[in-house]
Amino acid sequence: MNYMKYFLTRLVIPKMWLFSQTCASQAQKQSHSKEAFGSLPSIPLILTFILVGCGGGGNSDNYIETPQSSGPQTVDNGSCPATNWDAGSMSITHNGIERQMRVYIPSSYKSDTPSPLILAFHGWGGGENDFLGNETVRNQLDENNYIMIAPVGLGSSESRAASWSFRGSTTGLDGDGTNPLIQGDSEKICDSNSTPNYTYPSCAGIAENTCSWTQCQDDDASFVIALVTQAQENLCVDSDRIFATGGSNGGMFVWDLGNNESTASIFRAVAPIIGLPHRGYLDQPTKPDGVPVILVTGMLDTTVPPGNWNDKSFTTTTNGESYFYTGATAIAEKWAEALDCDTSVPPTTTSLNVASALECRSWNFCRDTNSYPSVLDCRGSQMGHTYNFDESWPLIMDFFNDR
Repeated sequence: MNYMKYFLTRLVIPKMWLFSQTCASQAQKQSHSKEAFGSLPSIPLILTFILVGCGGGGNSDNYIETPQSSGPQTVDNGSCPATNWDAGSMSITHNGIERQMRVYIPSSYKSDTPSPLILAFHGWGGGENDFLGNETVRNQLDENNYIMIAPVGLGSSESRAASWSFRGSTTGLDGDGTNPLIQGDSEKICDSNSTPNYTYPSCAGIAENTCSWTQCQDDDASFVIALVTQAQENLCVDSDRIFATGGSNGGMFVWDLGNNESTASIFRAVAPIIGLPHRGYLDQPTKPDGVPVILVTGMLDTTVPPGNWNDKSFTTTTNGESYFYTGATAIAEKWAEALDCDTSVPPTTTSLNVASALECRSWNFCRDTNSYPSVLDCRGSQMGHTYNFDESWPLIMDFFNDR
């Protein structure tokens, strides 16, 4: 017993005292007076102090393992929050409105390794499965370890189609006013004589004419900011690699995300599919160094026609309605200018790293060019108003991977 006391007082306790000097917080809680050591703690307690020390044992810092749950397991390594969101349908509240969405977590997701995130916006009247209901999309997300969140637009509570609001879609006003070079032109985004009135009740007092066709219940750009913030708080997201894609109405909204000062800096790149801005809204991204973009359209699309190659004029819906849109060449060139591409000459065909029936064109000397130029204008010669995921999605993923 005397030998043990000698061992503790001469060998163990001095080591404990030296070790405790590196732990200020515990040094304040421990007393090193003779009175404190007069009554020795038990050996198990001494060994516990030695093993636990200031910051825990094991071979990793701040390792915390969550209890077993149905969702992904969480390892807090200082770079990721706890993974509190599971895959599936869920909602968040924004401005007092419950916003629905579907979260897809790839099979290769690890809660201690940041994954890229794609926000996917459906078309007019679509829903959370516009993208995630497609096997090609899901397989590519799994293969490349991308999280996807597919939110749902508003409108159903007004007995209208779920929609995303962007410049001109709520007011019904175009971006260039009355153009004297166009015979009979007006400041509307449509020819109201041949286009039905889709105005949402929530847009009363906002719509300037009967061309208005999306919801006015909530600020969709503000919702996106809140959604991304919550995603970063509840999933292990690579904040430098957040992307946006959308189809038709969702694709139109994606252009606005790049033009909106409050959202442009969030996104590493965007991918509008069969979606273009309304006529006259021909602005560069507000992000100082530009936003890489891959645009996918169909040359047979009568709903949102892209126009002919190298034609910078606006286009008009020819499916029985008459909405006016910025042409694909004009908007792609404007975004290319923001990335310092040489737009003094027409774009040329770009080689693709994946098999696709789409033809993609771009300009030389674009900043942020890797395997692909930072702006791609891609079109399907036999493609109409469809997402054409078999051809478009592997290419979009390859473009995102290149960023």
